[in-house]
Amino acid sequence: MIMWVKLFTFFLCSVLLQRDYSFLRDINIWEPLVIVGVYSSTISASMSNLIGASRILYALAKDDLFGKVLCLAKKTSRSGNPWIAVLMSWFLVQLVLFAGKLNTIASIVTIFFLLVYAAVDLACLALEWASAPNFRPTFRYFTWHTCILGIVGCAIMMFLINAIYASASIAFMLLLLLLIHYLSPTSSWGYISQALIFHQVRKYLLMLDVRKDHIKFWRPQILLMVSNPRSSVGLITFINDIKKSGLYVLGHVQLGDLSTLPSDPLQAQYESWLSLVDHLNIKAFVNLTLADSVRHGVQHLLFISGLGGMRPNTLVLGFYDDCLPKDKLIESSVSSTESTDPFSPSQDLEQPPLHRFASLRGSSDRQDYGEFGDGKVLGAQEYVSIISDAMKMLKNVVLARYFNDFDKARILTPPSILSKGEVFVDVWPVNLLRPDSCSYVDTCSLFLLQLACILNMVKAWRKATLRLFLCVEEGRSIRGPEAKLGQLLKDLRIKAQVEIVPWDHVVALHWQRQSGFNKNLTSKSPDLTAEEMEARAIEEESEEDYANSFPSNATRVSDDYLTAVNKLILDQAMPPPAVRFLYLPRPPADTRRYATYLHQLDLLTQDLGPTLLIHGVTPVITTDL
Repeated sequence: MIMWVKLFTFFLCSVLLQRDYSFLRDINIWEPLVIVGVYSSTISASMSNLIGASRILYALAKDDLFGKVLCLAKKTSRSGNPWIAVLMSWFLVQLVLFAGKLNTIASIVTIFFLLVYAAVDLACLALEWASAPNFRPTFRYFTWHTCILGIVGCAIMMFLINAIYASASIAFMLLLLLLIHYLSPTSSWGYISQALIFHQVRKYLLMLDVRKDHIKFWRPQILLMVSNPRSSVGLITFINDIKKSGLYVLGHVQLGDLSTLPSDPLQAQYESWLSLVDHLNIKAFVNLTLADSVRHGVQHLLFISGLGGMRPNTLVLGFYDDCLPKDKLIESSVSSTESTDPFSPSQDLEQPPLHRFASLRGSSDRQDYGEFGDGKVLGAQEYVSIISDAMKMLKNVVLARYFNDFDKARILTPPSILSKGEVFVDVWPVNLLRPDSCSYVDTCSLFLLQLACILNMVKAWRKATLRLFLCVEEGRSIRGPEAKLGQLLKDLRIKAQVEIVPWDHVVALHWQRQSGFNKNLTSKSPDLTAEEMEARAIEEESEEDYANSFPSNATRVSDDYLTAVNKLILDQAMPPPAVRFLYLPRPPADTRRYATYLHQLDLLTQDLGPTLLIHGVTPVITTDL
């Protein structure tokens, strides 16, 4: 019909349609026939568009794409007719009719139709670029070139019709996209953004060549082993601060044998762990494994976690002690997962994901289990073996103690407006089990300094003050070590307060001093001064040995010495620090001494508050350009 009208008007005056819209009545055989045709086509088009638009509005409201904005449009009659959506559509049509000019309305409608066609072309282009296997168009001549051609053609026609209306329609579409992004719930029909992200991440992971790794660009990539998230909230949030845009993986080992189970028990747990990540607002991945022992499970995760150049280089474990864990997900999970819809059918039928974690050992609703009789599934021997295995695999190791009650918000918030609210991070970069290891520049000490500096670079911890403790003896010159340490901090661009700590009374309790360990050094060169003997001793010491050392006769380190070191650390805590960084010695080669090793670490860190025992095996700092 439209084609015939265009052909008819082609032979008429070019300005006829602009001056007289009803000229067809004058040239028609029967004048009322034109009027009937105009009314019939108008009513038919308006009714079809009104009903179609109301169904689309009802579908948008039913899927909650705009949150509570369209909640009224969900209501229907007994027969299922969305009459509220019909009324809302009719009201919107009346607002458009206030434009008053048919040509204006026609321009707006045409531009929106062209915008819809361009959006469809854009969606097809995104699917083509994402290489989605299920996107198989039947149009024979479809390529990404035709998509771009359609988008460009629609955009040109929109601006040719009316540039102002075209710009306004594009802005309106972007506004709707933002509303959908922030207001709509998680959908079940998939996201094109996920397909595009997958395609790009895969491409860049292949470009991340591990052979091009350099110490200048080192960053911590952490695997945190979590036995039960209920008692590990403080540690999980703290480790999230020291990852420095690196890989962060929450690992968990469930004991079991897949050959004796009907299905994989880990698949049902991922939802709870991912909900935990969202709840704590951390940037972490989740990796679960099934193994016959915790040690084998940790080995599995260290071997397979990550992908390409993004693999964990640091293992973080909780400390092995007899402290009962505390549930930190009780109040927070109830408040965050409480449903606001009283008519929700799943409120009583299914627990929120955060409640699905197992109860803690020692709790009233759980019986203790495990071969050790105290609810633990891990023994001291196996725990130290995990530390030794990680170091054999060239992974840095961090042991975290007393993080059960760690609350970052409480620590970093001043108690009152008038108080200074100073926050301190204490660093002890020396092997406290080896008083003779006076070097502060070995691999482990530098790794410890690096992690403390990274924590201080985080926005929440930027106002914290690093305190670096330099242990000295009165019989030796302190100018040399202090100047050397100050120059090191300057070269590494680390801002820290250096605190001089005399520890003669502590060193006197060490077995080396009590047995006259240094007599041989004095007898060799009686004419040497104390400073010259110290310099020679430092030169003879191997830094690599101290990076991975543990005294071969560790059993000779007395409890009195360890208690004195512990008291020395506590005496320097004025005001008390938010967290401490201590040097973690390497476990002994003799597995029979694992229990002694763990006992010494327990005495060393007794009642110190949140403490990290850190052992680094790979260089992480360089001063070369």
